[in-house]
Amino acid sequence: MTEELQMIYDEFKASNTKSLVHLDTELIKIRAGKATPAMLNGVMVDYYGTPTAIQQVANISTMDARTITVQPWEKSMLNEIAKGIINSNLGFAPQNNGEILIISVPLLTEERRKDLVKKAKAEAEFAKVAVRNNRKESIDMIKDLKNDGLSEDMAKDAENEIQTITNQFIKKIEELVEVKDKEIMTI
Repeated sequence: MTEELQMIYDEFKASNTKSLVHLDTELIKIRAGKATPAMLNGVMVDYYGTPTAIQQVANISTMDARTITVQPWEKSMLNEIAKGIINSNLGFAPQNNGEILIISVPLLTEERRKDLVKKAKAEAEFAKVAVRNNRKESIDMIKDLKNDGLSEDMAKDAENEIQTITNQFIKKIEELVEVKDKEIMTI
C-alpha cells in the first residue's frame, strides 16, 4: 500500500508543479514596464494559412529597456507579424521600417500598475484553485485505497502529508506573486 501512497504523492507533486510552471508562464506575460522578448510569448502569426507562434517565424530581442525588435526570417512576413502583435491585445503598436518591427513599450501609469497587480493575483488564485483541486483528487484516491484495505492511521497520515505538500505549493505561489507585485510596482 505504501507504493500506492508514494505514487499518489508523486502524481500530486507533478500536477502541482505543472500549475506552478503555468503560473510562472502567465506572470511572465504580465509586463512590468521593462521590455522583454517574453512579452510576445503567445502571439500567433498567420504563416501561410497556419497559426504559428511568433518565435517560430522571427527573431525577437530587446534594444534597450523600452524597445523590442522583431526581425522576421522572411521579409514577406513583416505585415503578418505586425497584424499578429496588434491582434494579441497586448497594447503594442509595432512600427515597420521595411526590415524589422520596432515595438516601444510605454511606461506604465500607477492605475495600470494596480490593474496588472490585480491580474497577477487573479492568476495566482487560479493556480491555488488548481492545487486545491489536485488535493481533492489525491484525497479521493487515498479514500479509495482506504476502502481497499488501507488502515485508518495510514490514510490519516497520507491525508496530512497531502495537506503539507499543498501548503508548500500555496506558499510557493504566494512567493511568486509577491515577487511579481514588487516588480510591477517598482518604477
